[in-house]
Amino acid sequence: MRRWLRIMAEGPPRIALELGREYFNYPGSRRLLTLSPARPDVVHAHNLHGSYFDLHALAVLSHQLPLALTLHDDWMLTGHCAYALDCERWESGCGRCPNLATYPGLPKDGTAGNWRRKRRIYQQSRLYVATPSCWLLDRVSRSMLSPRKLRQIPNGVDLTVFHSSERAKARAELNIHQQAFVLLFTAVDPKRGAFKDYATIEQAFRIVAGQALGEAPIVFLALGGEQEGETRAGPAVIRHIPFERDQTTVARYYQACDIYLHAARADTFPNTILEALACGRPVVATAVGGIPEQVDDGRTGFLVAPGDAAAMASRIQDLLGNEALRKEMSNQAAAEARNRYDLARQVDAYLAWYAEILEDFYEQYPTST
Repeated sequence: MRRWLRIMAEGPPRIALELGREYFNYPGSRRLLTLSPARPDVVHAHNLHGSYFDLHALAVLSHQLPLALTLHDDWMLTGHCAYALDCERWESGCGRCPNLATYPGLPKDGTAGNWRRKRRIYQQSRLYVATPSCWLLDRVSRSMLSPRKLRQIPNGVDLTVFHSSERAKARAELNIHQQAFVLLFTAVDPKRGAFKDYATIEQAFRIVAGQALGEAPIVFLALGGEQEGETRAGPAVIRHIPFERDQTTVARYYQACDIYLHAARADTFPNTILEALACGRPVVATAVGGIPEQVDDGRTGFLVAPGDAAAMASRIQDLLGNEALRKEMSNQAAAEARNRYDLARQVDAYLAWYAEILEDFYEQYPTST
């Protein structure tokens, strides 16, 4: 009884959560068009599961002007989770959820009802949907969001910031040993990165640290976590660097490293991999989600099975032990980023898509206001 009294006191969002119901009642969403000084031509929405947007507003807004969605995970397709992992119940209606704790978690299984509410909203809406990866586009095409006009537009990075640079200079600026083998990975709070797999990276670098690689020290840079300072894993130094907002400084860490590591249980099209490639660094990553679209296995880096720390360690050792291979992959990585992932290319692709959306929308719905 006391527990429910506390829940009631916290108000409707907490009550809905306890019942397994996703909470959408944010009235300000319907006033979105009043926020800009002039009426927009297109409304473009991204992740909508941050407890700030009323999903019902999609139907209202999309009948007034073109509404584009860029999806970055599975949430719009499921009864609650941001990534469904190995579960495919989202294709047919969810319910009997095997992963209620998956972010954003639910204490009770209301996933079938949540799925049906989302489907009704989409059926009442006029939506244009884009994804950064073909992997996610395929999932959208098999979901309640299909049929829609779909588009795959890869993420881009600012190549004026993220680009190849002299490694010695970057290391001098960051106070990193010039002769060290340097591995970089981005570390975040596990609560915020529920689908990242830092346990596999940690196990892999401990394996590498235990192997003899000559006289050069091994340094692991953990960028973006909450810790600061240095710890050790055998002979290797683990340098913890807090979250850094300055993009030029972030680029310096990529430029200072030899290899970028990325492990995940699910991922759509991580910008960190693009940033590493743009800085001319080979990537060793798990082959999940859209990552195989980013890393050309054997050419710009290596892909390993998810959770396979031994395979990741083996690929790291292949690169650390072969300077010519590292250099070749570095050159290929930088070229790939220039050819495919320039931010200007992404901007042009979205502007072209907006033009198509505007033409299509007013051709289909000429009386929309």
